[in-house]
Amino acid sequence: MSTAGSLWAEGGASASGPFAPSGLLDVLGVAAVVLDAQGRIVLWSPQAEELFGYTAQEALGQYAGQLMVHERDFDTVIKLFDEVMSTGQGWAGAFPVRHKDGSTRVVEFRNMRLMDGGGDVYALGIASDRAAVRRVERDRAMSVQMVSQSPYGLAVLDTELRYVAVNPALERINGIPADAHLGRTVGEVLPFLDVDDIESAVRQVLDTGTPLIDQPSVGRTPAAPDEDHAWSVSYHRLEDATGTALGVVISVMDVTERYFAEVEADRARRRLSLLVDASARIGTTLQLDRTACELAEVVVPDLADIAAVDLLDDVLQGDRAHVSPSGPIVIRALAVKTDHPTEALRAADPPGHIARYGADRLVTQCVRSDRPVLVRHVDERDLSRIACSDEAAALLSRAGLHSYLAVPLTARGEVLGALDLKRTRNPLPFTQDDVVLARELAARAAVQIDNARWYQNARNTAVTLQRSLLPDHPAHAVGLKVASRYQPAGAASEVGGDWFDVIPLDGDKTALVVGDVMGSGIDAAATMGRLRTATSTLAELEMAPDRLLEQLDKITARLVHYIATCLFVIYDPHRRRCQIANAGHVPPVRVRTGRDPELLEVPTGAPLGVGGVAFRTTTFDLSPGDQLILYTDGLVETRHQHLDDRLKKLLALLDDPRRPIEDTCDHLLRALRHPDNHDDVALLIARVQDR
Repeated sequence: MSTAGSLWAEGGASASGPFAPSGLLDVLGVAAVVLDAQGRIVLWSPQAEELFGYTAQEALGQYAGQLMVHERDFDTVIKLFDEVMSTGQGWAGAFPVRHKDGSTRVVEFRNMRLMDGGGDVYALGIASDRAAVRRVERDRAMSVQMVSQSPYGLAVLDTELRYVAVNPALERINGIPADAHLGRTVGEVLPFLDVDDIESAVRQVLDTGTPLIDQPSVGRTPAAPDEDHAWSVSYHRLEDATGTALGVVISVMDVTERYFAEVEADRARRRLSLLVDASARIGTTLQLDRTACELAEVVVPDLADIAAVDLLDDVLQGDRAHVSPSGPIVIRALAVKTDHPTEALRAADPPGHIARYGADRLVTQCVRSDRPVLVRHVDERDLSRIACSDEAAALLSRAGLHSYLAVPLTARGEVLGALDLKRTRNPLPFTQDDVVLARELAARAAVQIDNARWYQNARNTAVTLQRSLLPDHPAHAVGLKVASRYQPAGAASEVGGDWFDVIPLDGDKTALVVGDVMGSGIDAAATMGRLRTATSTLAELEMAPDRLLEQLDKITARLVHYIATCLFVIYDPHRRRCQIANAGHVPPVRVRTGRDPELLEVPTGAPLGVGGVAFRTTTFDLSPGDQLILYTDGLVETRHQHLDDRLKKLLALLDDPRRPIEDTCDHLLRALRHPDNHDDVALLIARVQDR
């Protein structure tokens, strides 16, 4: 059998040569027996031996009735035999037969008369065990009923991937009659599905014999051409009893309701994740621009392909929003974000740009009404109402803008601006769920933006006060060239108490002062102004530095909750000598040509306001070209590095005594300061001049 079978072609009717055996006859164990006209056995197949128990040697030449029929049934058998032989009409039915082992078996017969070339007649009996026949019939009936009544779509594809059977459920799923399937491929019947994936799966199962179970598929069929459906598809190889592949059975279960429930659940999870992400990422600083950027970065690309954060210009100026009921609005772009190159980016207002949007613009309607504006499907007319100009509208059209959403940024009952969202790459339009999510994100971000706005206003106020209390330009100093810088802290609440001063004294002397009121904010700035005024007044009394600090200490002690550090220097150009006293301040630096920069060893002393602590005056010489650098701790102190290491870095940066002192100021600030530093800095550099 294996040798003969290997010569049979696999496949359908187009194959040449004999077909491979189906195996059904082997399952039934069909036996063939031929009797002569007298009823003797003249041919006996091997299957007959298996069915009746007699070998060919034992059966050939014997009367079949005597060999296999019980005596009680003998007359009936003779009668049936005579009718077949005399009339030529076949007989079919079941009959009890005696087995060689003495048992009785019911056998299904198909009997017919044969005639050879000489005119002799014979009786051919085709026989099979009735139990085997009934089993096959039962299996077939069960299969037919299950397939025809199954709620799942079922199809059989042959080895050439053509439909050979389709059940009623699949007819309903596909919306195509069974006859229209037969003999055709999936691509010919359902060209709008993902045919390549389906045929690839069928070939894989045909080749490997390994089923593919619950493969997801989404699409539309003629049964519902306007609605997406989801199916779970399984593929099983169909084989005969010999293991030869007959084709593939495809089962299709409609899981549309479950699929879209899972999609919605996934969307809900992503929305929740986005809200959690927004809570962690938006408002990490009190910088207005940074907060706006954080909002734009959160929504791209999960919610939109392009996002812009725009605030009313009135709001940014520190005023309450003024929106005319019918006029335009003036907005300033704070942030624009996209995750891919697109012409739509050129259509957006760049950060910092101020634009006027007319009353017909959608963003104007959003801000004026304090309600979202949704355009699910953008057309040409909508583009002109979204863009700020005709050129921008053309850019948006080329970029493929197809869905638009604007939501107001509202905090504490005041509309601050709008969050502008566009989709170009994501093919899905914005939905009402997206509106709800965008509103929630905008509401959370608006509070952070409002906080940043008020902190920025407070910071601007503190910085303005601080600068107003500092000298605009250092006073002229005999024998000295002086440069100074003041840099506020990065946060509004930490602007405040650092100051410097250059005070001309009698006898061509000059007082140099740097101080730091501990604390921050407007109160610290105001205290600094009082101490600066007191220092200037006391300096004119020509006190020694230690005596001046003692008087300043008493004044500071009378200020509630404030202490300060201070470095007070008197330079005498005629003696080229300076006297220094220190009240808890960081040490000054002396830079001399040909020598390494050094921290001057000045007794630190206690901060001003502690009370009852003596101060000491130390004297140092300064030669022409020497520099004295006074600074506050904000220049060198950080939260992550040791102060000694930072002081070493300061000395290393002062490596060029010939560098102009204005450049030295900028050089030190660039190297030692960070935009997020939490302390302000006062820096004063004095270089001794030749007479």
